[in-house]
This record gives sequence, C-alpha cells and structure tokens, in this order.
Amino acid sequence: MVNEFEIKKQICDIGKRIYNRNMVAANDGNISVKLSDDEFLCTPTGVSKGFMTPEYICKVNAKGEVIQANPGFRPSSEIKMHMRVYQKRPDVGAVVHAHPVYATSFAIAGIPLTQPIMPEAVIALGCVPIAEYGTPSTNEIPDRLEKYLPYFDAVLLESHGALTWSVDLLAAYLKMESVEFYAQLLYQSKMLGGPKEFDKETVQRLYEIRRQMGLPGKHPANLCQNKDGLNCHNCGGSCGKEESKGADADLVASITKKVMEQLGLK
Repeated sequence: MVNEFEIKKQICDIGKRIYNRNMVAANDGNISVKLSDDEFLCTPTGVSKGFMTPEYICKVNAKGEVIQANPGFRPSSEIKMHMRVYQKRPDVGAVVHAHPVYATSFAIAGIPLTQPIMPEAVIALGCVPIAEYGTPSTNEIPDRLEKYLPYFDAVLLESHGALTWSVDLLAAYLKMESVEFYAQLLYQSKMLGGPKEFDKETVQRLYEIRRQMGLPGKHPANLCQNKDGLNCHNCGGSCGKEESKGADADLVASITKKVMEQLGLK
C-alpha cells in the first residue's frame, strides 16, 4: 500500500503536469485523493500547482474539514465539489479540477463535448456534459454537479473549467488530458469545416469494445443500449437508467434541443 507521503508526492507531480501543460494559470485548479471514507488529501488554496512540495498538501475529512495542515496552508474552498463526487461515487479515488484552454472555452461558450469524432474519446469518455454555472466556493457548484455524477466521469463547469474523477489519481489526471485533447480536436476540426461524426452503429461498436475491455467508471456504454433509438452522443449525453424516464424526460428533451441547436441540426 502506498503511504501518505508518496501520495503527496504524486499530487505534487500531477500538479506540475497540469501547470506545465497550460491547464491552469497562477494558483488555479485543485486536486484531491481519497485515503479512506473519512480521510482525503488535497491541494491548498492560493498556491500554484506547478510549485508544490509534499508539505503543502492538506488532509481533510468527508465534510471538507481540516484534519492536518501545515502553518500557512489551508484547503481550497472548492473542496466542496470534490467531496460531493466522493459522496455520490464511492468507486472514485481521486478528483482533478483544472482550466484547460480548449475545454474551458467550450464551457464558456456553453457547448458540451458530445460529438463522436474519434474512437478514443468515445471509448474513454463518452459524452462530457456541462454542469450549470455555480458561484465558486459555494455549494452551488456541487449542487449543480450532482445530477451528472451517476452517469459520467468528466464534466465541464459552465464558465469555469473542467472536473474529472476516476479510481486513482493518475487515471483522473489522464481523463483531464483526454477531455482537453478531445476539445482541441473538436475545435480545430470545426475550423476546417466541421468534423465528420461516427454513425450510431460505429458508436455502438466502440461501446462494445469498452465493455469488453472492462474499463472502470460510468459511461453511456454501461448505462443504456441505444436507448429510444439514440446513442448517448446523439442525445447530448443525458440518457440515464430506464427508471429515470419520467423524472428526467423534460431535462433530456431540453438538453437534446440545446445541443442540436448548437450543432446547427435544428
């Protein structure tokens, strides 16, 4: 089992990676790792993620309250959204929040990443929806994030950035890389006249590959089988379990309409 000091070093290494890849500026972003059901390590507020050392890292409980922090360091106020992920997704071991340029540009423009344009993105990410805007450091962000947690492993935060989570820290970080790469390819292909999207049958074959690989996390491939004649990319990534039809019908319809309008399909 990896000890806490080694995990703190890993957090610092990932912090350097997101800083060096221009996924954060100045003191932006935050990272957390689950140690147990009531112990979590997290990055401090007011510190550049590119220049951290292990003594910077704080320990908090499941309420985000400080268990241990060295003088001059305290957790980011955005730890609230991390804790909501852990609360609703017991399979998650780490969360990464960053402001990657292309993905954040889509979040600012209000455009979710739902177009199936490359196999890796369809298999690894599925759709990346946008959680509605919430005031930073308040419970508005976790409250608006919550409805997406059962169905996705990455979201854009409206006018804010991106949030990814997975079984461990490296997997959560790599998912952030994938979100940004997907967003950059989608943006640049739009500049070339628009991407060529996969058809429904191709998406379903890619979903089957994901199932055969046994990848962890939540993904349209694990939640529905071409529900209502639409794959999750075509419906804006908002299809959930069958029993959610009644309660979520209006939400599904509104998201679908918005996505289709943004893509010039309606």
